[in-house]
Amino acid sequence: MTEKDGPKKLWAGRFREATDSFVARFTASVHYDQRLAYHDIKGSIAHATMLRQVGVLSENELNQILGGLQSIQDSIDKGEFKWSADLEDVHMNIEAALTEQIGAAGKKLHTGRSRNDQVATDIRLYLRDEIDLIANEITMLQKALLSMAKRQVDTIMPGFTHLQIAQPVTLGHHLMAWYEMIERDYQRLQDCRRRVNIMPLGSAALAGTDFPIDRSLTADLLGFACPSANSLDSVSDRDFAIEFAATASVIMMHLSRWSEELVLWVSPQFAYIELPDRFCTGSSIMPQKKNPDVVELIRGKSGRVYGDLMSLLTLMKGQPLAYNRDNQEDKEPLFDVVETTKDCIRALADIIPALLVNKEKMKQAAEQGYATATDLADYLTKKELPFRDAHEVVGKLVSYAVDCGKGLSALSLQEMKGFSDLIDEDVFNVLTLEGSVHSRNHPGGTAPQQVKKAIKHAQAVVNER
Repeated sequence: MTEKDGPKKLWAGRFREATDSFVARFTASVHYDQRLAYHDIKGSIAHATMLRQVGVLSENELNQILGGLQSIQDSIDKGEFKWSADLEDVHMNIEAALTEQIGAAGKKLHTGRSRNDQVATDIRLYLRDEIDLIANEITMLQKALLSMAKRQVDTIMPGFTHLQIAQPVTLGHHLMAWYEMIERDYQRLQDCRRRVNIMPLGSAALAGTDFPIDRSLTADLLGFACPSANSLDSVSDRDFAIEFAATASVIMMHLSRWSEELVLWVSPQFAYIELPDRFCTGSSIMPQKKNPDVVELIRGKSGRVYGDLMSLLTLMKGQPLAYNRDNQEDKEPLFDVVETTKDCIRALADIIPALLVNKEKMKQAAEQGYATATDLADYLTKKELPFRDAHEVVGKLVSYAVDCGKGLSALSLQEMKGFSDLIDEDVFNVLTLEGSVHSRNHPGGTAPQQVKKAIKHAQAVVNER
């Protein structure tokens, strides 16, 4: 079983028989790597320009190549380009089309390079652009968070540990916690970009080339920080893609945590917020249902990105130097990481400004669970009772309140004095939610004054981008 007559392989000179038709289909990647076409052409333009500069191409040949590549790009943009699986990948499809269009000059384009350094360059160009797009999406998400936090600076809600009511906080403070998470993600992304922004082109197949190429010129033309330092490493490793997938996994972990909270908050048991209808779906059988499907999907898609990361790690772990065909399998998981992460960030950037906050329900929830017990312990400590002793006193007082079915503020002064003579009338100021929140007035604390300062600082950081 051999392939039917089709386009001639650009590497066919060594072979005495045609590629098996199944093998041709099995090894083809053009059905997914064609999305690299823009970056492939961009790299080829820079490579050709460099070849002319060092005297490998004539001015006429360069002009033919540039004109041909532009024509191919236009054809791709219009959806008119005919992709062929027989030509395996995006590189050979474009080169074959170029040669068909301009003749011999097209055959000279590949001088001094290999598909090995070509694809490594394409992926870096693609990923660099996508990192910039994702960074922009993060910035939009941060602006949405800051806007909502500014409106909810004074909105009191319970803070949780172990999903048990712990201490009162403000919703603004809670949202700023989300902001800090995604800000670190932004910084990780920028750090990752620095290692992506190194140019493999000129490494050729694995050992470099004996043509008088100018790699620094090519790097400048493509906006890379510098050429890569080792040709073997340049064509064979995909650690930059793995690092990006790991960074994206951390981003998705954070988005999943936020989504989990939104799923809880929108439930009738919490009822802290409501999601607009446009971000929800209904049930096929239960007419009353309004399901938070979008945030549930974000939570679920985190696992998808984790899986892509594991695919890339597993792909690389057993490869000897230099390039191996295994690396063809790097693109689909990488593309999926990019698109999934970008979509999830965008979804939350749309959802967060639209949240309908039930301030009364949040405050009522904060009044449960003896959230000001720590404030009472601090009150006693300030009256020179050692904290551990204060902790024990308040623990016993809470136990008493539980037995009575009362909140701390509902206890009488006499009842409280039964546990410590240090408790006076001023204790009731301490036991209010507002008093508790405002008392945390230090950098990083939940006091509205501090949250406002944090928002102002964050806005300055975001606006500088």
